[in-house]
Formats: sequence, C-alpha cells, structure tokens
Amino acid sequence: MLTFDDLLHRARSLAGAGRSRALLGIAGSPGSGKTTLAERLVRELNAGGEPWAAQVPMDGFHLADVELERLGRRDRKGAPDTFDAAGYAALLRRLKEDTGDVVYAPGFERVLEQPIAGAIAVEPAARLVVTEGNYLLLGTGAWARVRAELDEVWFVETDEEDRVRRLIARHEEFGKGHEEAVAWVMRSDQRNAELVAATRERADLLVASSVSGPR
Repeated sequence: MLTFDDLLHRARSLAGAGRSRALLGIAGSPGSGKTTLAERLVRELNAGGEPWAAQVPMDGFHLADVELERLGRRDRKGAPDTFDAAGYAALLRRLKEDTGDVVYAPGFERVLEQPIAGAIAVEPAARLVVTEGNYLLLGTGAWARVRAELDEVWFVETDEEDRVRRLIARHEEFGKGHEEAVAWVMRSDQRNAELVAATRERADLLVASSVSGPR
C-alpha cells in the first residue's frame, strides 16, 4: 500500500533538478480529502528550507453567486458548469509557461462561499504547483484543457459513508442547519460525486484518503 512518504517522493520527482515547473493535480469527489492531502504535501515539501511548492485550488474558479443567480444555477453550485473552467485552464497554462513572474491565483473563502481574486501568489521559486478539485479528469468542454496542462493527476478514494458524513459536517460548520446540509448533499453534492467517480480510471495514481492522515 502507498504511504505518504511514497507520495512525497513521487511529487518531488515531478519537479527534479533542472526541470521546468511541474503541475500536480489531485482529484476526487466532494469531501474525499483532496484539500487535506494537497495541504499536507505542500507543507511537508516546503519544510526546512526555502518554499518551492505552492497550492492553487480549483475552487477559486467558482462563479460568484451573483452570476449563478443570473444563470439560474444557484441551486446547483458546485456542478461543472458553475465554474470558469476555461479561466482555470488558462491559469494552469500560465503557471506551466513559467516566465519568472509572480502569478496571482484566486482562492475560495469557505465562510463567504465565494471566490477571492488575487488571493494566492505563486512565486517564481515554486517548482511544483499542487492543484486540487473535483473535475480535473473530466473530459468534456474546457475541462479537457485542464487535464492537458497537468503532469500527473492523482485520484483520492475514501469510504463513501465517511465522505458523506464529512460533507454534511462541513456544510454545518459553514452555516447550514443539519436538515439543510443533508438535503444539499443528497440533492447536489451526490450528483457531482457520481460524475467525478466516473473519471477515476483516467487518473495516474489512486490514493486512499487515509494516507494523508486524519482530517
């Protein structure tokens, strides 16, 4: 079974000495532990020296609620067509080109449930960018351009019951009542999760969520 040290070694090898900047994608269904793994990878890779790994989440490309309202898609927030996939692909291309400039990427504020422009600075010293999101392996529309920019994509797998439980708890943590959280997960998040699960065979590596440690 893969260990976290195995993942660290594989991530380091993507951005070996003398290579251009590498992009590693971490995909998985909502609540699978993608962000936990990405955060730990970047933290451990940067430990004890000059930071050379950066994290850029796909969630920064959520469309703002005002636009979702205009499109009539507010109740499906989190579905593939509620993201600026073309903008995400363009940012990944810019990061891959590695011109020596600081590249600013959007973040996502969980409390507000809104993207925040220019929240993440990717410095020229970053030789590895770790990006995580649901739809990195989706082969339709602009999402296909996302996969083309990534050197590798790992897919995080987890126990389905645990994943749903964590997802409900996350929605409750950020303001939803229990019944509202359950309804949202079963109506919206589960539909997205089924779509994401169908892309797992396109991954370069399958990773158990337990490898990244407790959430």
